[in-house]
Amino acid sequence: MEFFRIKRDIPFMSWGKYTTTISLLTFILAVFFLVTKGLNLGVDFTGGTVMEVSYAEPANINKIRDTLIKLGMPDASVQNFGTSRDVMIRLPAKPDTSSARLSETVMAALSQEDKTVETRRVEFVGPQVGKELVENGALALLIVSLGIVAYLAVRFEWKFGVSGIIANLHDVVIILGFFAFFQWEFSLTVLAAILAILGYSVNESVVVFDRIRENFRKMRKASVDQVINNAITRTMSRTIITHGSTQMVVVSMLLFGGEALHYFALALTIGILFGIYSSVLVASPLLMLLGVSREDIVKPEKKEAAEIVP
Repeated sequence: MEFFRIKRDIPFMSWGKYTTTISLLTFILAVFFLVTKGLNLGVDFTGGTVMEVSYAEPANINKIRDTLIKLGMPDASVQNFGTSRDVMIRLPAKPDTSSARLSETVMAALSQEDKTVETRRVEFVGPQVGKELVENGALALLIVSLGIVAYLAVRFEWKFGVSGIIANLHDVVIILGFFAFFQWEFSLTVLAAILAILGYSVNESVVVFDRIRENFRKMRKASVDQVINNAITRTMSRTIITHGSTQMVVVSMLLFGGEALHYFALALTIGILFGIYSSVLVASPLLMLLGVSREDIVKPEKKEAAEIVP
């Protein structure tokens, strides 16, 4: 089904040098922010106490921070979520103080400043659990990445596998770079979003790669860049419909899902947008750089049979 029929092939490969340069610079910036600023790991990974409190009037964030500093908690994170009256407080774990005692101490101090403050939620994660989650999360990313390379290499050819995994890791690093630069909280739900994006992005790459392989068999007199341009153009209608529908759902979660889904939906939004970009303007130009040719797809015996077909 093609709701958006494009009659002439779009010369995507003529932009390959520019898009790969932009992608490389963006990738380097993302790595730079990850190294210099690091991820703002949530208590799921670091261990600690998360408190959600609500005020009758817009909360004074600076005043709340000052109160926590007076309690000897300068490392506490305080931020608004949802509305200006709702506040999320993240407290690092203290070995000599229980989570219940810590939350009671904080609430007592906040109540002295404003009697309207109310507790909405208190959660605790131990540091040992957090360490295991970091290790398991990194292992999950590694296994998924290796699985993607193996799948693309078996289904297509090793050049497709290399270009596909570079494009997919490009998406992951860009998402992590955004979270490092803006210091958004990186939690288990965000990790789940990144794993989902890996699968989502490789699906888009497979669609384009499959059309490229088909075009190599059909367009026997066309150049490699013409084959790739035609493959991307012919899948544009499907890309617009699929990603547009998905993005509408994700944006709905971002706007109306509340604090619990906010960063999950934000990571998905960034991943979907860059997933489209990387599948078209990163993975395909990388195929050109790796020297993909018709011989990689149409084997000699199959090529001879294809040539006698009118």
